[in-house]
Amino acid sequence: MSNADQREILLVLHPTRPEAKAEAIRIVDSLQKSGFNFFSVTETGLAGVTTIDSATLSKHVPSIELALVLGGDGTILRGAEQIHGSSIPVLGINLGHVGFLAQIGRPSTDSIVSAIRDKNYSVEKRMTLAYQVQRKDQIVAHGWALNEITVERSTETMIELFVQVDHRPLSRWGCDGVICATPTGSTAYAFSAGGPVVWPDVEALVLLPLAAHALFSDPMVVSPKSQIAIDLESEEGVLSADGLRKFQLVESDRILISSDKSFINLAHIDEVAFTDRLVAKFKLPVDGWRGE
Repeated sequence: MSNADQREILLVLHPTRPEAKAEAIRIVDSLQKSGFNFFSVTETGLAGVTTIDSATLSKHVPSIELALVLGGDGTILRGAEQIHGSSIPVLGINLGHVGFLAQIGRPSTDSIVSAIRDKNYSVEKRMTLAYQVQRKDQIVAHGWALNEITVERSTETMIELFVQVDHRPLSRWGCDGVICATPTGSTAYAFSAGGPVVWPDVEALVLLPLAAHALFSDPMVVSPKSQIAIDLESEEGVLSADGLRKFQLVESDRILISSDKSFINLAHIDEVAFTDRLVAKFKLPVDGWRGE
């Protein structure tokens, strides 16, 4: 088979789950027979999967048609990090608890193989966030997030933050931190902190203080066209993007957060309504439903 006939897949595995490796072996073995090449940026120990570094991955991005992730939502976030800036879809196969990014159920190996081989999957765009850290009129850090960006305390004492929206002051909070989440991230950290559930096709930002010592500290839903500015008035803090990319903050740093121009494309073999995901995740009582 010529190189022109070969198709390329980026493989992302949960690092400690044996079932992820076992499923990967079955999928790789089947799809290699159909002319697929597999790459991974971490060592998998799998025959037929080539380990590459980030620089080499960037060269392969134009020819990679799919990122296949075997694991939970956390592993999908790692996969999204690897393909960010491209249009490569991320297909997550859930091997653990029900999540919001992966397939709600675990498809059979044959179903996964045939869907990838025939490109029989749907793709939905998920908005992302962009951030910059300004320090003495210099941009000292920048990045992105699919779920959320948090500015939090890095010591035992609470952090002092002054928050502005669209160049207007909103509030000064003594708190554990502030979360800015996408609709995708509204069911992650923001949800556990008391934020609202936002359907993923709604374009909005969720702004949520953590344990704020204030009369007003309710979660807010902000326009995706807005810019959020957070000034650090404590000696130190930490910025975290999706819990993966962290940056140490110092007093007087300003963090600017807005919706990003880039998207992450999530692929699904079986389209499942977001409502059904909520029901499955939280085991909501729907017995006796009279719909079709």
